[in-house]
Amino acid sequence: MTLLLFAGLAYLLGSVPFAMISSWVFQLPDPRTYGSKNPGATNVLRSGKKAAAVLTLLGDAGKGWLAVFLAQSYAPQWGVGEEAVAIAALAVFLGHVFPVFLRFQGGKGVATAVGVLLGLNVWVGLLALATWLLAAYVWRISSLSALVAAALTPLYSIGLLGFEVSTLAVSAMSLLLIWRHQSNIINLLTGKEGRIGEKKSPE
Repeated sequence: MTLLLFAGLAYLLGSVPFAMISSWVFQLPDPRTYGSKNPGATNVLRSGKKAAAVLTLLGDAGKGWLAVFLAQSYAPQWGVGEEAVAIAALAVFLGHVFPVFLRFQGGKGVATAVGVLLGLNVWVGLLALATWLLAAYVWRISSLSALVAAALTPLYSIGLLGFEVSTLAVSAMSLLLIWRHQSNIINLLTGKEGRIGEKKSPE
């Protein structure tokens, strides 16, 4: 029951749609109506409003970190350990990808995953972020950068955390993140994937 409580609260936190919130704050169109139609920071950036994209990025990453931090802080008091942290980590990610507040149609989960990783282990998070940044610098394609980082992050986790339950959560997030990029993979293979900062007009 306690683990279900941690999972439920983390899921609800993950469901908070910062792309929608930042678009409302800056009076922008619904991010689900233009570009990739994805409620995430990269698509919000296509609106041309960098501040809105930054707010989305920080919010999505922040909720991932916060869910892990709260689980780490309160799990021992409830008589549960690392399994609660791992469950909260995965649940907040699932909340972002399948948010109850947006009829389970959420973002790809990259920023939230980074926040989760920074919460679990700052070095794993920094390595994942550095991988994304390096790939983005080389190719200027957000989805490709995310796929490269997702593929390598479980290896970082194994190297730094070992074969712990948190590593299982990290591996599950990576697989889900790659799965969520199916359409991007097709676009990459056909040369149709957009580049970082490329504007798309609202429909």
